[in-house]
Amino acid sequence: MKNLELQIKVKDWFFIFIIAIFFSIILSIYSYFLIDENIQNALYFGLLLGIDIFMFSMVFINYLNNYILPKVSKKYWILLAIVFSFLSGFLGTILTYFLSIFFDIYLIEKFKNSYILFSIFIGFLTYFVAALLYQFVKMSNKKEHNEKLLLDSRLKSLQRQLNPHFLFNSLNSLVELLHEDINKAEENLVELSKFLRQSMKESALNSLKDEIDNLKRYVFLENVRFSNKIVLNLDIKKEYFEILIPKFSIQLLVENAIKHGFDKNKKQLIINIVCIKNKEFEIIVSNNGKPVKNDSFGIGLKNLKERLEILLNGKVLLVNKELPTYKIIIGKKNEDINNG
Repeated sequence: MKNLELQIKVKDWFFIFIIAIFFSIILSIYSYFLIDENIQNALYFGLLLGIDIFMFSMVFINYLNNYILPKVSKKYWILLAIVFSFLSGFLGTILTYFLSIFFDIYLIEKFKNSYILFSIFIGFLTYFVAALLYQFVKMSNKKEHNEKLLLDSRLKSLQRQLNPHFLFNSLNSLVELLHEDINKAEENLVELSKFLRQSMKESALNSLKDEIDNLKRYVFLENVRFSNKIVLNLDIKKEYFEILIPKFSIQLLVENAIKHGFDKNKKQLIINIVCIKNKEFEIIVSNNGKPVKNDSFGIGLKNLKERLEILLNGKVLLVNKELPTYKIIIGKKNEDINNG
């Protein structure tokens, strides 16, 4: 992984560009103002100087960060940074001098006669500004990195809570099946193996297809205990199969439906899953079981709510208590989180 101190993002380059232009224009306006010269010339010269210094800075910093600093001891970094920052200002000023002559931009007489001396002076100024910018970028990178580590830590902590609750029930059911139907017991053992293999993957996100495939295995295994009274209806277009969702997200809602909604007075517990995509991708899970008694979320739903927020800026909502219905809204993937 690249050293945090050497990482410069696009937004950092934009900030550096703005600072270079601002620094150069202010310096030029002040210099031209002292000799009571046209401010328009100061703006042209300052803009040109800022662009030239930025171009040299970008080339030198990229080369330094990618090819030199990673290969040398840190004790030489400051010296190399001083040299290359100075060169950015020095060479940028010299280039501006010749371009100003080419574009017929008015130059202050003293600068015109001693442009090398002024280039050295601006080279040192560039170093001091670059040193301040370096500290800013370094602190910004560390802050983002620490936030990312915190989110990753929270996510891993949440994922550790996701051990399948039904494992022991499934094993007990298998023991009973071994005495009743050896072929069915073997079929269930294969499905349990596939389910656990998928569940143990390190990724925090699964494709919708993988999640649905594992959900089918889960319902198949639960139906051993519930004598095939759980019916799963799916209304999902194939074009949605590659959409990423948090692992166990749909299964958790189905698990809740079985655990809290199963009504012995009804022949079947029918669970419907519908996926729709408008502005956002929505997964609607409903069942014909017992009404939801409490609006507040338990540990499992709170866990799902937090994972959705961390991973996908999403949310989970209870939309109907009488006909138990939950909606998962999938937002934009958080780029600061590793899917692993």
